[in-house]
Amino acid sequence: MLTDSDSDGLLETKKYLKYHFVTKNMGRSKYFLRIEIAHQKYSVLLFQQKYALDFLEEVGLLGCKSANTPMKAYVNLWFDDSHTLDDAGRYRRLIGKLIYLTVTRSVITFVIRILSRFMHQPRETH
Repeated sequence: MLTDSDSDGLLETKKYLKYHFVTKNMGRSKYFLRIEIAHQKYSVLLFQQKYALDFLEEVGLLGCKSANTPMKAYVNLWFDDSHTLDDAGRYRRLIGKLIYLTVTRSVITFVIRILSRFMHQPRETH
């Protein structure tokens, strides 16, 4: 709940922004930068369900089953002799999209950190 001092600061911020930029108050946001926003009484919840579904569809895994862990344990990705991917740019774009997905899905952060180490020369295993 906003106190009077909080609302004064909010009003001054709005005035400042309106003076320096063209602004429009459109009320509470529901969707911004591919992040769904749900307002509750004392909190705000962020979701990326549509973004995640679009990503799964793009990589052809929309019908896949979920796993308990995001990566198999003890996988050796460092000493791989398989050939490099033909389209390293696609790998980099997918890693970038996964990094953006960590905004709401922090459980994949460790795996993305590991996989992003191979962006300079991705291989089939990665």
